[in-house]
Parts: sequence; structure tokens; C-alpha cells
Amino acid sequence: MTILVTGANGQLGRETVLALQAEGESCIAIDREEVDFSRPDQVAEAIAAYAADWVINCGAYTQVDKAEQERELAFTINRDAARAVAEGVKRSGGRLLHVSTDFIFGGEQSTPYREDSKPDPLSVYGQSKLEGEQAVREVLPDALVVRTAWVYGVHGHNFVKTILRLAGERQELRVVDDQLGTPSWTADIVRAMRSLMKAGASGVYQFTNEGVASWYDFAEAIVAAARQVGLPVVAETIRPIPTEDFPLPATRPAYSVMSKVKIRSVLDYPIPHWRESLHAMINNL
Repeated sequence: MTILVTGANGQLGRETVLALQAEGESCIAIDREEVDFSRPDQVAEAIAAYAADWVINCGAYTQVDKAEQERELAFTINRDAARAVAEGVKRSGGRLLHVSTDFIFGGEQSTPYREDSKPDPLSVYGQSKLEGEQAVREVLPDALVVRTAWVYGVHGHNFVKTILRLAGERQELRVVDDQLGTPSWTADIVRAMRSLMKAGASGVYQFTNEGVASWYDFAEAIVAAARQVGLPVVAETIRPIPTEDFPLPATRPAYSVMSKVKIRSVLDYPIPHWRESLHAMINNL
């Protein structure tokens, strides 16, 4: 079986490629140098030419705040190129796994969002990813869509690496404590995606690690884990602050916890808690 991974230089894409290679799968890794998602008119033909059995679409515009100023580019990559990927897969007769996000939800709930919960994106990024999901499923009704959230890993830029850097430079950190979600380690996301693929799943599934945290909780845990393994930390205080004290161009959901009831019925292993996976990731660093 041949598996094509788009966005292969991103943090999730890179983790996916390495996992497939470790399994001995025939893996084709492509990024913008091979297929430019800002040119959707060229994407379908390029994807079809690879004739892969599976395409895992990790390619996306992920700069949440910058998307507020680059609306057209965000929609071109997250919606139009996603549709083109699906069209290419349809031409070649393969299967598609498309990665999506918790940002399609508005955060007004106080209970976990299910796969069929009503979307209400608050940002350009969230809206573009929602329309990307919809475009993919219009072209390929049997596509597999996997939503995840608060992604971090050994590769690429993410919140964990940012906090580790700042904790090594500053005595005090100020971190938002009124946004709730679930940190998700790329290694765990990839394992779940592979389980879904092997089960021949289709439709929408949601995956994060277990547990709920604020960004403040997450930051505290990162610094504690860093100290435990001997990474350089000078931060003495982590101060919780409200979202209004840390304004950003894009509005984030206040609550973006997603239900995992559906995916648990497919997985044959318990989903690790986010604290457990955080320690594993930092040990890997």
C-alpha cells in the first residue's frame, strides 16, 4: 500500500511520515515545494498522478492570527486546495484522510462537542477549515475527516516549545486561564489516525488526548516537566490572566473540548491523558 502525506514538513505531517516509515509502509512525503496549495488549479492533477492508496492531508494554512489579514490565502489553501486534493483522490480511486480542527466550534458550550454538534467558527481560520471539511465531503462522501486540537510535538513550532523557550528566559510568564481544551501530542494523533485507516473508517471523527486544561494549566505542567528532566528553567512564577489581557487578532473558542465517544469505539487501546503524553514528548526532546 502506498500512502501520500501532504504538508509533510509540518509538525503533524512530519510525525506522520516518520511513523509510516517506522511501520515499513511505502510513504510519499510532499510539501509546498512539490505541490503548491496556493495554486489549487494544479493540485488535483498532481495528487491524482501519485495514484496513492491513501492520502493523508496534513497540508493547511495554520497561522490563526495572520489569517485575519490573509483571508483569501487561508480559504485558498484550507478550502479550495482541500477540495482539489479530494478531487485528485477521487480520480485515482484512493482513500482520503483529511485533518481538521476544534476551531470550527464557537466555544459557547460547557459540555464536549460531538462530531454532529453545530459548528460556529469565530475566526477566518476556523471558517476556512470548516468549509474545507465540507468541500472534501462533497467530493468524497466516504472521506475520513479527523478533527484534533491544541496540537504539539517534537517537530515544528508549538505552544510547548514556546513555553520552554520563555521559561528559560523570563522569571515570570503570563498565560491565559479562561480558554479550555485538550492538548494533543502528534504521536498520539498519528496512532489514532492509523487505527482509523486500518479499520476502513469513513466520516467525521474527533481525537485529542484525555483530560481538560486551560492554557495556564498546560503551561504549568510544561514547566514542571521541564524541571523534572533537567531542562533549563528560570521562570519562578506563572501568572494566570484573562483572555482580554492578552488580545490577539483571531478570537479563540473559550471552550473547545471535543467528545471522543465515537473514536473510542474504534481504538483498541486507552487514549493517554494529556499530562502523560506531555511528559513523553518532553523526554523525547
